Amino acid sequence: MKKFQILIGVLIFFALTFIARISYLQLFTEKYKLNAANTSIKAEYQIPLRGYIMDRNGKILVGNTPSYELTFTQSQMEKNFDTIGFCKLVNITKEDFIKKIKYIKSNKKIYNNLVPMTFMKGLTSEDLARIQEKLFKYNAFSIVRTPERNYLVHSAGNILGYINEVNEKYIKSDSSYYMPGNLAGMTGVEKSYEKYLRGIKGVKYIQKDRRLRSIGSYKDGEFDQQMQSGKDITLSIDYELQNLAERLLTNKRGGVVALDPNNGEILVMASSPVIDPSVFVGRDKNKHIHTLQMDSMNKPMYDRSVQASYPPGSTFKLINGLAAMQMGVIDENTTFVCKHGFHYGNRKIGCHCGYFYTPITIDKAIQKSCNNYFAEAYVRILNKYPGNIEKSIDEWSDIVKSFAVGEFMRNDLPVGSKGNIPDTHYYNKRYGKDKWNIYTIISNSIGQGEILATPLQIANYTAVIANRGFFYTPHIVKAIDGKPIADPQFIIPKQTKVERKYFDIVNKGMNMVVLSGTGRRIFTNTFSQEGKTGTSQNPHGKDHSIFVLIAPVDKPKIAVAVVVENGGFGATYAGPIASLIAEQYLTGTIERKAMEESIIKADFKNEYLRQWNDYLKRTGKYIPTNLPQSLKDSINKIKINKKLIAKEKQRLIQNIISKSDTTKAKILDNFMGD
Repeated sequence: MKKFQILIGVLIFFALTFIARISYLQLFTEKYKLNAANTSIKAEYQIPLRGYIMDRNGKILVGNTPSYELTFTQSQMEKNFDTIGFCKLVNITKEDFIKKIKYIKSNKKIYNNLVPMTFMKGLTSEDLARIQEKLFKYNAFSIVRTPERNYLVHSAGNILGYINEVNEKYIKSDSSYYMPGNLAGMTGVEKSYEKYLRGIKGVKYIQKDRRLRSIGSYKDGEFDQQMQSGKDITLSIDYELQNLAERLLTNKRGGVVALDPNNGEILVMASSPVIDPSVFVGRDKNKHIHTLQMDSMNKPMYDRSVQASYPPGSTFKLINGLAAMQMGVIDENTTFVCKHGFHYGNRKIGCHCGYFYTPITIDKAIQKSCNNYFAEAYVRILNKYPGNIEKSIDEWSDIVKSFAVGEFMRNDLPVGSKGNIPDTHYYNKRYGKDKWNIYTIISNSIGQGEILATPLQIANYTAVIANRGFFYTPHIVKAIDGKPIADPQFIIPKQTKVERKYFDIVNKGMNMVVLSGTGRRIFTNTFSQEGKTGTSQNPHGKDHSIFVLIAPVDKPKIAVAVVVENGGFGATYAGPIASLIAEQYLTGTIERKAMEESIIKADFKNEYLRQWNDYLKRTGKYIPTNLPQSLKDSINKIKINKKLIAKEKQRLIQNIISKSDTTKAKILDNFMGD
């Protein structure tokens, strides 16, 4: 009985506490009065202008342009609302009005009758002047200024990104700020620095009378919130350099990244095909974005500079050489003899270094890109612990990953790929324990096999070599509101697991590449440079052209990585692109105009189209362009048939194409018979 009385007492205590709290909120605080459900006070939101985005030299890349929208709040709707009068005011029909209201309410996930919802976007200055004068008659509607972006350049869309209307998921990520109809960064810098760029919304509380007419500011604006514009962002990008990289990638696919090795600032981050950010504004922007997203052949929204992982080819020999020296299995005096390649069993990795049947050291192996040297070095790496290849490869993998390859870089970019650096776990999962050996994975020695890296990662390990063993995490923003970034992640150097003493011989070899090796095509007397060619094998067509470059040699100011898809040898296209970018950055001009023009004119579109058609044929999706119109009509009917599943549609389409081919063959046979 006593326990029961105690329980009753506790319940009564909590009930009284709750009632007291409610009474306090209603009688003594403004929170209740300012609640959205209180129709006697209307909250009017002011959307701040987003911060400007500039390049490292102060060039404005993204600004703002005036834009306004009409919002609708159901809880403020009068019973005797003048629908006809309102429709005349905003220049729509009654039917349009009903459709818009139904559409707003149809999205149950984000609709809230207490919250302003977007009714009409993109009001012109004429609309604004006409509507503002009489909008006081329609309490449920308000005019809100929205941050429409103004892109002042026609490239670098992959870096800048775009803003768009928030969805339910975005609202939930920060429900204290976002409401339906608000705009926020969706890609690029607009996304990764959204909280800096968006600013702080302003709120004005307006007192209403019994007829919901505005009678002035509530309590003289005591509880209003001042609007604050977004912070300006200064990028580390040199726009003129970025523009040059994009022009050099004309009619090509690939990525170019240039870093300042002294601080990790990204000077260039080009991806091709290039996106013109001006398509990200205006009433048709969602249509344009959808078109870009649905371009399966070119994938322009796929940022190849940070998302595409490629086998780095012979540029990775630099890392393997450093790892081998750090592991103590070779040194700068170690020699191997190349016999036109590395032979194992009845197979071999071919080599065209030209240093045949003579001992060569690592610097000469880098100079002429000797496959045999680095295969022999990799065998020694995997044999460091005899009979324990797992321990050997894990030590190698750990060293390589310290160069920020095979893992996410934790930078300030909204997208990226970790690439791949395999270890014991990877190979045991792929082949099974004790079912792989040195020769199963020997291709890793020359940057093929399971090795994958993005252009950003390749540029970063090039910066490590420039710095003789350390790097700063690459980042795209230099300053916020004029103040240099202070994030320790970006300003404190990261040390790799290779000691400084091993780098000099590698840098010597890279210098020899440009002076008299595989990259001698890019030599110039104007500035010193060192580099490494790479040719990345591609099963679907011509090999990828890759090149890494450091300049100047004595006190590096720029590290560049270039990948040109299906460009062939590294010295053919990637090398000149890297060298021209370094020339522009270091000298402010380009003297080698013939080289620049020849690279810009190179066009790989036909090769990409051929590969795309091959892919469609392999997957049974290819439709010949010369089909008779009647057959095209039949195929279109199959495509729009909602009752058929995708596989059945494909089978029927291929049957039509096959019959067309058979018919053409019969016609040809008859013709030949005549």
